[in-house]
Amino acid sequence: MATEQQFIEDGMQRTQIDEFFADELARAGYGGMDLAKTPMGTQIVLRAEKPGMVIGKGGKNIRKITSELESRFDLDDPQIDVQEVDEPDLNAQIVADRLGNALERGWYFRKAGHTTIDRIMDAGARGAEITLNGKVTGARSRNEKFNRGYIKHNGEPSQEIVDRGDGVAVMKLGTIGVTVKIIPPNADLPDDFRIHEDVDTESLVPEDIDEDEVEALLGEAEEPAAGPEESDSDEEFELTEEEGEATEVEEEEIVEEGVEAEEGAAETSPPESAETDIDEDLSEETEADAEAILDEMESADEDAGLTAIDGVGDAKAEALREAGFESVADIEEASEDDLAEAEGVGDAFAERIKEGASEIEEGEN
Repeated sequence: MATEQQFIEDGMQRTQIDEFFADELARAGYGGMDLAKTPMGTQIVLRAEKPGMVIGKGGKNIRKITSELESRFDLDDPQIDVQEVDEPDLNAQIVADRLGNALERGWYFRKAGHTTIDRIMDAGARGAEITLNGKVTGARSRNEKFNRGYIKHNGEPSQEIVDRGDGVAVMKLGTIGVTVKIIPPNADLPDDFRIHEDVDTESLVPEDIDEDEVEALLGEAEEPAAGPEESDSDEEFELTEEEGEATEVEEEEIVEEGVEAEEGAAETSPPESAETDIDEDLSEETEADAEAILDEMESADEDAGLTAIDGVGDAKAEALREAGFESVADIEEASEDDLAEAEGVGDAFAERIKEGASEIEEGEN
């Protein structure tokens, strides 16, 4: 069996054993258990409010539980150790079972919650939280929480320090879940701090330093350290100056040569005659395109001018243009008889065209 599967099997077995003890030892005040498997067998530590009821008369009850553990859960030689709970009000499982029983007996949930959490805090707990989940008063389920003191909800402290117990209360409207969380009084939280009083602080005072030692340290700090590039003679310094001037002159000459090279014509540039021919070809093509565009615009203007007359479409405008009427002004100057001679234009339509042209002319004037 894989390791992961083994962990799952062990966890399920532990949960089932815990539920078995909760059912069998409910009257004895079951307060939880610890299970550890050893080479000698399975060691189980039971915590109960009334250990005598767990053991039974002459150990009869404990022997019955041991045999049932062997047959039901297949445990090897279970050894049960029963311990009494010192403070039942600080055991979350016992408190959860008590609260569930109180709700089943008819206690109002708010009174039962406040009374229970007050008893927990009076027992010395650092913090507690009670959660009731279910139909506590009506047909709608909801959560009710009661908090006191300090409680941890996440991280390792919530798993290792916080004691948790779960119980149920079977009511007429439905089952109510009870969850109790308690931080015991002796819990060592990671964010705790302590103030120690009457502590000898002489060992924490730094040792006295003599004034001579302080002056010596200050003198060492003021003296500049000799650099590796410092020169010992003036001759080397003068040579360095001359070399620096020569370097600057060479840089200036290189910059001037670069500028002259940029100002000169590029060797790969085309000759001037070729550029002139290209410009002439481009200008001729451009002029031809411009003339074509102008002709299209003029024809469009002519069409737009004739179609501006009310009742004249593209076909009628084409017929009038074939008859010699190119513009609205030509139609205005012509007579109705001349217009009627055009193809597709009769006397009635000639009169209408004449009136439309007259209106356009009057509007433009």
